[in-house]
This record gives sequence, structure tokens and C-alpha cells, in this order.
Amino acid sequence: MKKILVTGGAGFIGSHTVIELLKSGFEPVIMDDFSNSDVRALEGLQKICERNLIVYQLDCTVEENLRKVFSEQLPIGVIHFAAYKAVGESVENPLKYYHNNLASMVQLLKVMGTFGVNQLVFSSSCTVYGQPDVLPVIEDTPERFAESPYGYTKQVCERIMRDYCSANPNFNCALLRYFNPIGAHHSGEIGELPYGVPNNLVPYITQTAAGIRSELTIFGSDYNTPDGTCVRDFIHVTDLAKAHVKALGWLENQNGICEAFNIGQGVGNSVLEVVKSFEKVSGLSLNYKIGDRRPGDIEKIYADTSKANRVLKWKTELSLEQALTDAWRWQNKLDDSAKK
Repeated sequence: MKKILVTGGAGFIGSHTVIELLKSGFEPVIMDDFSNSDVRALEGLQKICERNLIVYQLDCTVEENLRKVFSEQLPIGVIHFAAYKAVGESVENPLKYYHNNLASMVQLLKVMGTFGVNQLVFSSSCTVYGQPDVLPVIEDTPERFAESPYGYTKQVCERIMRDYCSANPNFNCALLRYFNPIGAHHSGEIGELPYGVPNNLVPYITQTAAGIRSELTIFGSDYNTPDGTCVRDFIHVTDLAKAHVKALGWLENQNGICEAFNIGQGVGNSVLEVVKSFEKVSGLSLNYKIGDRRPGDIEKIYADTSKANRVLKWKTELSLEQALTDAWRWQNKLDDSAKK
């Protein structure tokens, strides 16, 4: 089996991608320092996959760590997830984000070059667009000033890869600009597992519904949107994971290319719409309030995914309601485990 290094492979999106890699006949090699993930993800993964997985608990900002993994496993490609990802935290602690997100990219490319590995799928973000003038955004939409240090690290990482590709014409890279991943594996064995207070909407919703949080705060109700709350493009994490495998397969047939792809549902839903949808699928009434706008948030964004549909032969299959149902199943399983 062809081995694929998955940095950040124990994280929310990385763990779901590990499953899809195995389904497609690849051997994933997980590298994760667990600073932003939980070892319980590995337990769930092994239940789903019914096998032991190759795991390295190492920091990929350290070149020697990457060299160790490459020399021992000889991967033929890399999917790079490892990064800090909270917009609000990046505003409060920008140096943490600049060090981790940029250093890991530079070190990874150096080691890939040393070992002659020329296929990279990068976990980018719609934050590279900033607040666009025209919606939906296409891959050629001009980038605006990033609203947060997190968004800026994604812009810089993309630039680093484009420059590296220009200097190394045999290198192939797919930049997956995905939007707002939500949901969980349908088995309920893995899902989003934030440390402390969640930074993302859906785990905060499910924790509020479970009684872990007393109430949900919706940040801002005076945006220029249909109901005044921010609009985002929410995509089921399983659909997103499949896009990475499609991109990897596409790269195998390329020679010296660096292409960006929007990976989203292709429609916008407001924060309030997501809350109402969760209430519908769960049968619960959620305790929420309207608060002030949050620094770093953009007003509205959603994707045109036609390029990924056409080039990668990928499209979404799962709805917002399914994602919320799966997220709630995952939350309930966590709660049951905590009671045992």
C-alpha cells in the first residue's frame, strides 16, 4: 500500500481523512503532537478501521522529527493539516499562530525536497479571501486583507507553496480552501473534540444542548444578511475528507502544478439558521442569546465549488441537517462515555 503522511492526523478533519484514505487503498501515517487534538480520536479511529494505525506523536515544526518519519515510512505524498485554527485565539496570540503554522510548512517542504516527495495536499481555508465583494467566491477571487492572523497564515502558506512550486517544477500541490467543516463520522466514534470552550459554532451548540455550556452566544445580529447573523458555508466533515483523497489521486497524474480548489457545500447558511436547524433535528430548544460582534469575523462567505466538481470529480453528498444529526450523535456518545 502507498503510504501517505497525514500531519495533524488525529485532529477533527485529519482523522476523518485517515478513514477515507484507508477506504481508497492508501496507508495513512499519522503525525500529530496532540497539542490541539485528543488521543481519544485514535481509539475511535481504530474501532472504525478495525486495525492498528501508524502514529508518531511528534511536532512537525521540528525538522528532525519530520526526517525521522520520512526515513522510517517513506511516504509517497503528504496531506498537511497540522496548524492552529481558531480565529479568535489568533487575534489574541498572533505569534503562536505565526510560529506554528508557518514553521511547520517551511520544515515540511524542506524535508519533502530532501526525500524526493512531490505530492502535497494542503489544508487551506476560505479565510484567504477575507471579506469578498462578490459571492459566491471563485478561486480567482482577489484575496483581501486577512481579518485575522489565522487567515493571514493561510495566505502566507499558499504563497510559500506557490514559490516552492515555481522553484521546483516537478512539485505538485493542491490547495484546498475549505469553508466551515461540521458534523462527525456517522458511527459516532469520532468527531470534533475541542479543548476547553469551543471556538467553533457547532460543538458549542451541541455542548449547550447537552448542558455542558449554560448558553450559546451568537456574535452579532446587525450584519447585512437576511437575519442579521453571519453567513457561512457549512460542509459535512466526511464530504471534506473525501475531497482530500480525490485531490491526492488527481495530483498523481500531474507534473509541476499548484492549484487551489474551493471545498464547500456551495450555499450560505446564517448562524441563526444553523441553530434553528439543530433544534429541528434534535427536537430540543436551545438556550442562546445575541452578543456583540467578534473581532476577526467576516460578514458572509460561501463557495462556488464548480472547479472542484469538474477537475477533482468531487461533490458534496451530505446535508446540513445530516451534519447536525451526526454532530449530536457524537456529543451524546461523549456524554455516555463520561458517565461510565
